[in-house]
Amino acid sequence: MKKEIEIIGLGSADLDAMPLGVYKKLKQKGRVFLRTKEHPVVGELEKEGFTYTSFDSIYEKHDSFEAVYEEIRDILLTQAGLGPIVYAVPGHPLVAERTVQLLLEAQEKQEGISIRFGGGQSFLDALFLSLRIDPVEGFQLLDATALSADQLQLRQHMFISQVYDRLIASDVKLTLMERLPDEYEVYIVTAAGSPEEKIEKVPLYELDHTTEIHNLVTLYVPPVTQEELHMRDFSELRNIISVLRGPNGCPWDKEQTHDSLKKYLLEETYEVIDAIDSGDIDHLIEELGDVLLQVMLHAQIGEDDGYFTINDVIESISAKMIRRHPHVFGTKTAETADEVIANWQKIKEQEKGAIRKESLLEGIPKSFPALMKAYELQKKAAKAGFDWQEIGPAFEKVKEELQEFEAELTSEAGLTLAKKEFGDLLFAFVNVARFLGIHPEEALIETNDKFVRRFRYIEEMVKKSGKAIEGHSLEELDRYWDDAKKNGL
Repeated sequence: MKKEIEIIGLGSADLDAMPLGVYKKLKQKGRVFLRTKEHPVVGELEKEGFTYTSFDSIYEKHDSFEAVYEEIRDILLTQAGLGPIVYAVPGHPLVAERTVQLLLEAQEKQEGISIRFGGGQSFLDALFLSLRIDPVEGFQLLDATALSADQLQLRQHMFISQVYDRLIASDVKLTLMERLPDEYEVYIVTAAGSPEEKIEKVPLYELDHTTEIHNLVTLYVPPVTQEELHMRDFSELRNIISVLRGPNGCPWDKEQTHDSLKKYLLEETYEVIDAIDSGDIDHLIEELGDVLLQVMLHAQIGEDDGYFTINDVIESISAKMIRRHPHVFGTKTAETADEVIANWQKIKEQEKGAIRKESLLEGIPKSFPALMKAYELQKKAAKAGFDWQEIGPAFEKVKEELQEFEAELTSEAGLTLAKKEFGDLLFAFVNVARFLGIHPEEALIETNDKFVRRFRYIEEMVKKSGKAIEGHSLEELDRYWDDAKKNGL
């Protein structure tokens, strides 16, 4: 038996605004189901003998709206199996009606389900009229029960529906506050287009304090015109960079190239590391912004030259992250960080398999500092099996290189060979660090910082002594150094 469901919309106002065709269908003898009876026309129809079954009680049974809507769908399909039914929803059946979408999904998956629509007026029509808004200016219709800050288009009119109660209103308020000031004025529109219509303007922070929050409420957020409130938008940053390199932009920015910007990217990267080490969050925010600026400048140069845009950069890294995290976005499993790294490496090798390598050591940037490069070279060689199995031989290699370095210091060749042996000694020490899981670059950065702290302490003590630093003996300066060490510097 075919399951026949006719879905009609009750409109957004009272009985006078309901189309005659919809009114006749509701008055016909038959089984009518309402998603909710909390609608202006229902009380008026009841006076005319209208009978129905509503699903209001189901809202109390579940913790999520999706579960409510799924149960309503299941009941409707079961009832349609007993004979044709009418399902009536507020507004228009295809505007902000999740139950209708669930029924349509079921129709695609199952044979024998017939769904047709019987009209209805969207609440959007009433909102545009009540708020005197021309939709051609651009607008968003958002669901309060699934709202996130990254959905918000602040330059457009925003309507947020499904604001059923104060709890949802509170969630909406907190989400909007991620992008808007607490005092930003919004409008609570109740029963738009009906005789009970009410429009209340409130500051955002009071949104969940009003008593007029129920299923006939829509929140209206006017377009944001203050430019400073758009500073969090990625599109605003992109526009700023475009202007800087545009015809009337900055002479310095306009003459930059990928090559000329290389040194700045390196400098800004090291400044981010300094900010991380300092533990200063505000400083970190600023320095990360400087690195992002470098990325945006390179992307704008690519766009100006016609080769690529920032969208290509974003698409590339997004696709890579999904490909290389099959344990998150796919069906593979990885319980530990080591398993993740192993999977990552396998996928990386598969992606680059078509490119023939002349050496296993390829892929290390030439611009790496020597210490970092030594570390990465050893890692790549170790993956190929060129590595000791334990740390003992690595220590022995350090001792061997130290002896050779000392020997060259007294040889006739002098510093020429000593320089080479010193490099060998450093390389051997890097290998020991790798065995111990210590990154040599990070270790040396910490030691440099420690040296700076202790030497500055020495300078402070020298200043207090009233003598020039050159007037102090090495023994005196060493004592200051030991004091700094004892003080935890």
